[in-house]
Amino acid sequence: MTCDSCAETIQAAGGKTRQVASVRIDVGKEEVLVEASLTSHEVQGLIGSTGRRAVLKGIGDLGAAVAMIVGSGPVQGVVRFLQLSEERCLIDGTWCPRPPRPRARRSPTGLCGEHYNPYGRQHGASQDPDRHVGDLWNVVVGPDGRASFRPKDPQLKVWDVIGRSLVVDAGEDDLGRGGHPLSKLTRNSRQRLSCGIIARSAVLFQNAKQICACDVVTLWEERDRPLAGTSRSKTTTETPAAHL
Repeated sequence: MTCDSCAETIQAAGGKTRQVASVRIDVGKEEVLVEASLTSHEVQGLIGSTGRRAVLKGIGDLGAAVAMIVGSGPVQGVVRFLQLSEERCLIDGTWCPRPPRPRARRSPTGLCGEHYNPYGRQHGASQDPDRHVGDLWNVVVGPDGRASFRPKDPQLKVWDVIGRSLVVDAGEDDLGRGGHPLSKLTRNSRQRLSCGIIARSAVLFQNAKQICACDVVTLWEERDRPLAGTSRSKTTTETPAAHL
């Protein structure tokens, strides 16, 4: 993003949906601040629809964390945790089926332990006051296997779950109301599919970085490069897409 014309195009895109409350742009810093009820993935897609490449650099201001659902499990995606207040944590996520890989190793979900339950309660629904803090929600998956979600949780605190695991189960959570012996213990939601570690992430204006100092790869180039290895820092002759 290099000029006022870029900013006007992005402003116009944001004005086309009622789910975007405001868009503030700083062309000099190549920053766009969006207030919206969309998921972060949808906000990036909205900006991307203008031909610019967007990277999420921060979200919220009280506390934030992120879990990348990657590895050999059948589900992949990103889930973000944003502390809106002491009583509300926003959980913003998108996931999809992972393309099959030859000789994939088993996902390490069995190493993630039991539900996060610091108060010794029984399993319940996310809206129940008496439940495991780690009891979250059922996600409705579309015909294509993709899902986006944005619930708010009254018990979860970002600072309490950093370093813990997020696990995706195969079956529907019976919310502790089923007749199965495991209903009050493990929600009877069948096998664990995929998992990720919850890590601290930047809140708004904490992350000013645009270039990784270790390999001189910009934030906008990272999605086209391997996470590690010699090929990550190789130069390319392709013309990069417009970005912000």
